[in-house]
Amino acid sequence: MNQSESRDRPPRRDLTRNKPKVTLLAERRDEHRRSAMEAARGKLAPVDAQALERDGLNAAQVHERHTAELSNAVAHESSRSVWAIIRANVFTLFNTVLGSCLVLVLLVGDPRDALFGFIVVANAAIGVVQEYRAKRTLDKLAVLHAPRARVRRGGLSLELAVAEVVQDDLLLLRTGDQVPADAVVVVSEGLEIDESLLTGESAPVGKSTGDLSLSGSAVVAGHGSARVHRVGAESYAAALTAEARRFSLVNSEIRNSINRIILYIAWALIPIIVLVINGQMNAHGGWAAAIASGDWRIAVVSAVASIVAMIPEGLVLLTSISFGMAAVKLARSQVLVQELPAVEGLARVDMVCLDKTGTLTEGRMELAGTTVFEAVPGWEQVLAWLGAHPNANATAAALSSSYSDGVQDRPISELDFSSARKFSSVTFGPGAVAGEWVLGAPEVVLQPEFHPEPLATAFEAAGRGLRALVLAHRAQAPSAESATPGPGVSAGDFDLTGLVPVALLVFREKVRPDAAETLEYFREQGVALKIISGDNPRTVAAVARDVGFDFTGDGYDARNLPEDIDALAQVLQHESVLGRVTPEQKKAIVLALQRSGHVVAMTGDGVNDALALKHADIGIAMGSGAAATKAVSRLVLLDGQFSHLPSVVAEGRRVIANVERVANLFLTKTTYAIIISIVIGILMWRYPFLPRQLSIVSSMTIGIPAFFLALLPNARRYQPGFLRRTLMFAIPSGTIVAMCILAVYSYATTFPNPLLGEELAVREAQTAVTMTVLLVALWVLGALARPFDKWRALLVAAMVIGLALVMAVPFARNFFALDIPRGGLLAVTIAVTAMGCLAIELLYRFLKKRGAVSERE
Repeated sequence: MNQSESRDRPPRRDLTRNKPKVTLLAERRDEHRRSAMEAARGKLAPVDAQALERDGLNAAQVHERHTAELSNAVAHESSRSVWAIIRANVFTLFNTVLGSCLVLVLLVGDPRDALFGFIVVANAAIGVVQEYRAKRTLDKLAVLHAPRARVRRGGLSLELAVAEVVQDDLLLLRTGDQVPADAVVVVSEGLEIDESLLTGESAPVGKSTGDLSLSGSAVVAGHGSARVHRVGAESYAAALTAEARRFSLVNSEIRNSINRIILYIAWALIPIIVLVINGQMNAHGGWAAAIASGDWRIAVVSAVASIVAMIPEGLVLLTSISFGMAAVKLARSQVLVQELPAVEGLARVDMVCLDKTGTLTEGRMELAGTTVFEAVPGWEQVLAWLGAHPNANATAAALSSSYSDGVQDRPISELDFSSARKFSSVTFGPGAVAGEWVLGAPEVVLQPEFHPEPLATAFEAAGRGLRALVLAHRAQAPSAESATPGPGVSAGDFDLTGLVPVALLVFREKVRPDAAETLEYFREQGVALKIISGDNPRTVAAVARDVGFDFTGDGYDARNLPEDIDALAQVLQHESVLGRVTPEQKKAIVLALQRSGHVVAMTGDGVNDALALKHADIGIAMGSGAAATKAVSRLVLLDGQFSHLPSVVAEGRRVIANVERVANLFLTKTTYAIIISIVIGILMWRYPFLPRQLSIVSSMTIGIPAFFLALLPNARRYQPGFLRRTLMFAIPSGTIVAMCILAVYSYATTFPNPLLGEELAVREAQTAVTMTVLLVALWVLGALARPFDKWRALLVAAMVIGLALVMAVPFARNFFALDIPRGGLLAVTIAVTAMGCLAIELLYRFLKKRGAVSERE
């Protein structure tokens, strides 16, 4: 009988809360697949449990499970599907409104007034193409750097893509691995699993034979093997894992602010549209007369013009493009963005917490020296055995280059190293290396009152930036209960009395050549830095000095940190270099800093960093790090180059600053369009623009320049308050433009040219207000494009030349229904435009002094 069928599914957390609709739909689809997998599992041929635990599945059994679709493949992608991209860029609220307007114009109006429809199509097409390019690039990177699973098949150990794991596969688990599928433990050698990302339980869980280990959990100590129990969509963490890797535009100040703006505009559109339609019908003689005469068609086109003007249709598009292009650019520099807001997020960070090993240093250890205190027979063989152990960490593995003649005897019991314990232990039976051997941090393993010399030597080595470990021996454990206990033991449970220091081993690790320069960059940008490491505080302090920290102390020993979060925050105000930090303390440090008002980034590579990375505002993993660490991070430095972080900050700043400029342009237009619509609707005047005239206004003063502004370089430092600053400029500037339009239009309607007929007088008035809004809006563009460089000056100049060509070329004037005003109307237009430009300039200078706009880059 299949062992997996006899086990109950563990209770699931409520994974449906606060999830987007697309995720819930995907999970419902997975429910159908789970039912099919349950049926397929019942048809499998029986498996010999002993043969499976010894050799794993054979080729025929693997093929049978692939045929039955009992593999670990999950339908979720690392980015949105093509259909989701099309849906997100085409079927939006604004596109629905604009599409309806387009149909109305084509049915009852002049096709030239449907020009805005081409802009809508172009916006959607650009969005789809750019996002698809970003998707393709990120998907390729995600596949290339996807985590691997280690299994035994046909008696051989193999590394496979996680999706290739099948039902009943025998997983080989080591420290740092992420469990790829729900599995039942077969062999446990001190195996400890961190399930905090699934259950919220922070303490590692010891696993024994027969226990269930959940997919998505991480091995933090020990090693062992496990038989796959559930795969793919059936696994406990399938939804969580997919959610962690899903393309995301959430959790962003920019995105949240724009969503709020869109929500406000959407609600405002409903009463304003009703007001405008009623006003236009009454402006053409009333509802009955307009319908009878056919003038209702003109009223509908005018209403469409007002609706089109109010909608900032390109704002969301350009924000999405900015995020996507930044992610693609960073991907070319070997930085994988797993959540797009991380591009913006790192630019907002004001506190960076750094792990030492593998982040500031290269993570490769080498044995620098050995001091022997008590030459217990066989100690060199024990070191060789520890260095060759399949689950050896980077420090223990460095022993193998100097000690190669290992112990041939099988140990009675062993306890692998964990970051919480700070030591490992192994016990051998009678023979050349009999007794209990402990390898770990000297200050943890040894007692100061009995072993001052080894501790002093370790203290001196730590001061030179070296990592010290002590090998200690005990001929016989003090009691049966304390002799190398099973999984789940903590340092407090393990009796360390009676240990004799045998040898002190010192290791060196190389500081990354780019670390000092990168940290100096962050300091120049006003970002505070903290180094938090599980290593000896003096070793951490020495490395801190090597990378440019102005630090003279010995580092803070995290064993003295308070557990209270507020008290911890007080300590962190004064301490920046901390050693002997446990994984739980790293998480607590991140939370304490966040409570103090900081936006925190955390860098790390080991599984002991995963908790802190998960809770940080921005988690940054090194490409060489553990699979569990990379799974919870938002940025992965694929080539491990710490020097890429300034480029991520630069991209984030470019996105934030440029989207702010673009938002100012779009919302200025929305503001004056809303004001005009309300005033025109109340006064029951004819709308002063044709849709095609607004199309040229939108294209030349907003759409085209906004596209280029969103992609140009911009190194302005991040300042909080995106929405406040945007509205502080957009509302008054839009009000100024609206006042200029109303002033010119009221003059044109009050004092029409007597030499012109009604139709030509209306056309001349529309031209006057179009010229007014074009020139004043171009001044808004010129203000927001500052400081000018070659490209911004060229962009503004191109828009001015384009305006001149539209007014000068007869075909363009005829197409856009423009007749240059004459006489008093021309003079009023010039005067009002000049005053409007002056008012925009004064507003810009006032807000610049207040810090609401900035030219600094």
